[in-house]
Amino acid sequence: MKKAILGKKLGMTQIFSENGKVIPVTVIEAGPCTVVQVKNEEIDGYNAVQLGFGEVKENKVIKPIKGHFSKVNLAPKKHLREFRLSEISYNVGDELKADVFSIGDFVDIQGKTKGKGFQGVIKRHGQSRGPMGHGSMYHRRPGSMGSTSTPGRVFKGKKLPGHMGSTIVTIQNLEVVGVDLSKNALLIKGSVPGCKGAILKIKDAVRISN
Repeated sequence: MKKAILGKKLGMTQIFSENGKVIPVTVIEAGPCTVVQVKNEEIDGYNAVQLGFGEVKENKVIKPIKGHFSKVNLAPKKHLREFRLSEISYNVGDELKADVFSIGDFVDIQGKTKGKGFQGVIKRHGQSRGPMGHGSMYHRRPGSMGSTSTPGRVFKGKKLPGHMGSTIVTIQNLEVVGVDLSKNALLIKGSVPGCKGAILKIKDAVRISN
């Protein structure tokens, strides 16, 4: 069965394995999530499950979303996300918690990275700076723009200053190293996208590396 859940990033810490090795982990509040809608190929053209996460006051929800929840007699949720799954065994109204995953599972986690604003090529692309002596007129600039008369333009893909971060990123094959049912939390080995409080989509790994 394919598994998926919505969660909120709480931060990072570390735990110790049985042989005393330090493991950096990300703590994610996984659920409780409510199944709001189940889509199937016959009606919608594809198989998917829609999950709601987080409490919200009813007067803070716009009318179309409020109607979407009232149609299935559910209280509105703050966050609504859809997961495309090849196998769906959920029904509308089911509640999913952290116990959908267990220790040793591998998951793919999707989230929005931290926004860095407008940045130069050194921070954005990892380029090297020029000489920092006073005689050098070239310190942190992007480099040659190309030839002059031929081709007479800047090629597409040239690494230049610009907006950095705040993009949707998926990290694959992250291992679940802990499940705390009392706090409804997952401990994921390593880091995941986003800042504290970021909403994350967690589902079974598409491919597992050896």
